[in-house]
Amino acid sequence: MKKTAVIIVNYKNYAERFLRECRDSLRAQSYPKDLYQVYIIDNASSDSSRNYLKESYPEAIVVPRKDGNYSAANNAGIKKALEDGCEYFVIANMDAKFDKNWLAELINAVRSDEKIGIAQSKILLYPKTEEEWKKPKINSLGNIIHFLGFGFTKGYNEPDYEIKGFPEIKGYASGCSFIVKKEVIDKIGGYNEEYYMYHDDMEIGWKAKLAGYKIVLAPKSIMRHKYDFARSVLMLYYMERNRHIAMLTFYSPRTLLLIFPAAVFMDLGILLYSVPSGWFITKLKVYFYFLKPKSWLKIFKQRQKIKSFREIKDRDIARSFSGKVLFQEIENPVLKYIANPIFNFYWSIVKKIL
Repeated sequence: MKKTAVIIVNYKNYAERFLRECRDSLRAQSYPKDLYQVYIIDNASSDSSRNYLKESYPEAIVVPRKDGNYSAANNAGIKKALEDGCEYFVIANMDAKFDKNWLAELINAVRSDEKIGIAQSKILLYPKTEEEWKKPKINSLGNIIHFLGFGFTKGYNEPDYEIKGFPEIKGYASGCSFIVKKEVIDKIGGYNEEYYMYHDDMEIGWKAKLAGYKIVLAPKSIMRHKYDFARSVLMLYYMERNRHIAMLTFYSPRTLLLIFPAAVFMDLGILLYSVPSGWFITKLKVYFYFLKPKSWLKIFKQRQKIKSFREIKDRDIARSFSGKVLFQEIENPVLKYIANPIFNFYWSIVKKIL
């Protein structure tokens, strides 16, 4: 039987806040204990954090790192797990509780078809009331890619419902809980560490799709995520910068030319919106990143790497991309009634040209 690594990243005081329930639910897994190993990557590690992790979860392997690069932390976990002979790699968040069959069902999904390279759990919002435990709501049934590099969840805040089989995820698997095969990592490499954090899961999923692998949902692999949107918006720089890196890395020159007018229009809109929203300086920092020659050198190297394993063309993968920006937490009438109809119409034309 193939050994599985469960890779979880700690960041500063996350372990003190979230580890106990996460650990207890991992210990309660129905999957054979000798067939999986938990790795905790101690990002921004300190003596106190390392000691806390070793005392609180002695059977986990702790891998210390000095900086807070989430993408690099996952790469460090994968590297260590590869050295230990693991052939399946589960990336999971610490701020979560896992059902007892969570791991077994993830593995069942990724084993069900040789074309499947990645499988995502059904991610539910962590209940805050007794009523929500009885009637849970969805956090993610897979994530959607907008053609301008945005990513957002499918099914967010909808009532949970039964799903049969292993339906294909047209976009990418949420980094909150997914499993990836060793052969996929061998082919596409690990995380692009330039992303640092945010859209890192999109980057892995997009690469896997281009390499010819399917991504599916494992609906019986259930985890409950203590999702906090306020924590996400603190990292607007990475979210905005990384969507541009994704487009420039993955699209062919012809596709980039076709989407260029829409990209400029969107950027102008975001720039104007950033002034009253208080993150104008953050948006400028994104532009400054792309004024650096070394940034373009990194993008070029990634493009060459992707070219070496790419099997799927833009016109095939683009069919599943969205023309609408669906930020479920943000209700913006300009986006809803003006921008989205325009972008959706534009993208429908581009897809026909591709």
